[in-house]
Amino acid sequence: QVQFVESGGGLVQPGGSLRLSCRISRSSFTIYAMGWYRQTPGKQRELVATITSMGNTNYADSVQGRFTVSRDNTKNTVWLQMNNLKPEDTAVYYCYARLGRAASVYEYWGQGTQVTVSS
Repeated sequence: QVQFVESGGGLVQPGGSLRLSCRISRSSFTIYAMGWYRQTPGKQRELVATITSMGNTNYADSVQGRFTVSRDNTKNTVWLQMNNLKPEDTAVYYCYARLGRAASVYEYWGQGTQVTVSS
């Protein structure tokens, strides 16, 4: 019922940029918010950035000013532009969606894409 198509991860040098993309297919759900989480081995998954259907954004302090989240509601697609990447940004990045149907709200994550920042 809910499918994610993620792309854009890879290897980049410190100070470089990457752009992640995620398209969500969701039959009969309303998308309330989309965004990105990330996780490194041994740590909990953490929020990177989210954006609501109205365009309100929320960023982790560690990425504020370097990352930009955007979305196209007509295409059910969310992007994460990552600039001035640092080694500590290395993680698996997961596309995220908060969906609703009837009176219920659901959270889903994609399969993840690896981002490695290294010289």
